Amino acid sequence: MSAYVVFDVDIRDMARYQDFMKQVKPALEAAGARYLARGGAHKVYEGDWAPRRIVILEFPSAAAWEQFYEGPVYQGLKSIRDECSSARLVSVEGL
Repeated sequence: MSAYVVFDVDIRDMARYQDFMKQVKPALEAAGARYLARGGAHKVYEGDWAPRRIVILEFPSAAAWEQFYEGPVYQGLKSIRDECSSARLVSVEGL
């Protein structure tokens, strides 16, 4: 069962964030993940959520997502992401 990860990212330093993006993309591909949405236009229809940059990823499974997220490659890249942005993220299993 696929797992979907939704990020709401507030970028403070776009140049540094671009460095992160260049490195994380091949790491995601190696983990079997793919982008479904990345920074496109969005519109809130209900509630008080005020997202900044939305990123949606699909992983082959929740286990694959957790292995990627907790693994040394992403944890090293996450430190870069944390320097230049803050994020909210959630994962959900698909159908």
